[in-house]
Formats: sequence, C-alpha cells, structure tokens
Amino acid sequence: MLAIGIEGTAHTVGLGIVDGACHVLANVYDMVKPEKGGIHPREAANHHAEMVVPLIRKAADIAGIDLQDLDLVAFSQGPGLGPCLRTVATAARALALSLDIPILGVNHCVAHLEIGRGVTEAKDPVLLYVSGGNTQVIAFARGRYRVFGETLDIGVGNMLDKFARECGLPFPGGPILEKLARDGKRLLSLPYSVKGMDVAFSGMLTAALALQKQGATMEDLAFSIQEVAFAMLTEVTERAMAHLDNEEVLLGGGVARNGRLQEMVARMATDRGARMFVPPGDLCIDNGAMIAWTGLQMHRGGVRMKLAETLVDQRYRTDEVPVTWR
Repeated sequence: MLAIGIEGTAHTVGLGIVDGACHVLANVYDMVKPEKGGIHPREAANHHAEMVVPLIRKAADIAGIDLQDLDLVAFSQGPGLGPCLRTVATAARALALSLDIPILGVNHCVAHLEIGRGVTEAKDPVLLYVSGGNTQVIAFARGRYRVFGETLDIGVGNMLDKFARECGLPFPGGPILEKLARDGKRLLSLPYSVKGMDVAFSGMLTAALALQKQGATMEDLAFSIQEVAFAMLTEVTERAMAHLDNEEVLLGGGVARNGRLQEMVARMATDRGARMFVPPGDLCIDNGAMIAWTGLQMHRGGVRMKLAETLVDQRYRTDEVPVTWR
C-alpha cells in the first residue's frame, strides 16, 4: 500500500510517499524564509499554494511511481496556522477526488511520534516533542497518546527563533544559536521555569533579551539559553519516564536535531538504564513522510473519513486522537 502525505501546518509545505513497511520513497519540502519578522500565516499559505503541486510531481518522480499507483492521501489536519492548514487540506481533497482514493486527516503531533516509531527501534517510547509551535512530553496510555507535560506559553523552537530575530539573526534562528553556543564560556542567570510537569519559556526570552542589551555576548547567551531550556525539558521528560516506568525516549520535532539537546537527553537516558532514539534529521522537521506513514497506520486501524470530516482544526489536541492502530 502506498500513501502520499501533505504537510502544511506552519512555515513548511512537505510531500512524502511511504509504503506499508515504512520505507520512505520520497520526502521533499519547501520552507518559507521571511527576510524580516516572523511568519505571516497568509503569506505562508500563498507559498504553500504555489509550491504544493510542483512538490507532488517531484515526490512522485523521486519515488518512481505514477500518482495512479497511490492508495491513500493523508494531510496535516492540525494543529497549526489556519490559512496554511486550509491550503494543504484543499490540495489533499482535490488529489483524493481526482484519483478516487481515500483521504485521512492526520494530527501533526501524533505523526512526529509515529514516524519515530516507524524508522527507529523504539516500540513504546516517551516522546519529547520539541518544535517551533509545540513542546510536549507524550506517551501512549489507555488507547490514546496522552500529554504528560507541555509548554504553558510558547514552544521552545519559537523562543529560540524569536530571540534570534530580535538579535538580528535570520530565520530559522535555532541552528545559528546552536553554532554560537559552542563558543559560549559563561552560564548566565536565566529563569528556570518548570511548573509540575509543564514548562514556560517567555520569561527566559525576556531575560535573555535584557542581558543582550546589557552587553552579554551572543555566544554566552546562546550557550545559556540552550543549557537552561534543555535542562528543563530533560527534567520533565525524565519525570514522565519514571512515572510510566518507561525505558525508551524518542525525540521529535525540528529542535530535536540540536546536538546539545540530544546529548543531555542521552545522558539522562543512560543514567536511567534507558535508550534514546532520534529519527534522521529530515524526519524530525515538519515533513510529508510522517503524515503519509501515520495515515497508513490510521487506515490499518480502521479509520475512515468522509470528505465533510476533513475540516481542519487549528487546536487539534494530541490526546483527542483515538489510537486504534495500537
């Protein structure tokens, strides 16, 4: 069985084609990179509308298939930016109707976990999901993916990108800050905001910008932001693993590519006698392959959708999805 997945929750429109054994046959994407400021939802949606058809063709060419070979169309139903979600949903409906094949809307957060399970040896991991718009600690319990902890304000990736933008660095700022952090020498005082199982990053952003205006070096700031933010994330992840008596941790989301975060979580896992898993970098970021694979899993689990049920949901919660395929 072959599925095509269309991802478009925020700045990236991605197309992926996956078979029933989770072999990624194609995974292509194009990202909005504003020259200044953040992402404007309508501009991002226009970008997605312009790029989605060429990317569909490119994915089919890379996979070496005809579109008529597809058995399923999956798309990111939410959570995300409304105009972007509606654009890719329209494209998915048009493709499914033209090919006369089933269509399924996929929860973006669940897809990050499922692709990690699909391409690594992780079976039942605790997922630390870290991206621009989302930061959650997720695990499977009683038929659903439950959120054991999450950000109370902004996602960790959003915090990194906002700080970088305010300091005049281009988008995306996270990878630039990671490089700067390697030359940092001082751990500056920043708010460590862990509240039960939840975290908060807006106070850290405000404090870091204040220190920047006081003359702190970008290297020390980047180093300190990473050390404090990632320590917070590692703490709540370990607490979830202890609560569940779980010996697997999986990283997902764009920030999961950060080497320092991987190092800290790996050290925690090793100290617990547990294992850490990280998908390849192009499967950590927002991508169509994870949508396609999750759509296949849902279809196997008996999930079916009528066209009228494919409305997008900007606030589609991870724990709203009945996980019928497990």
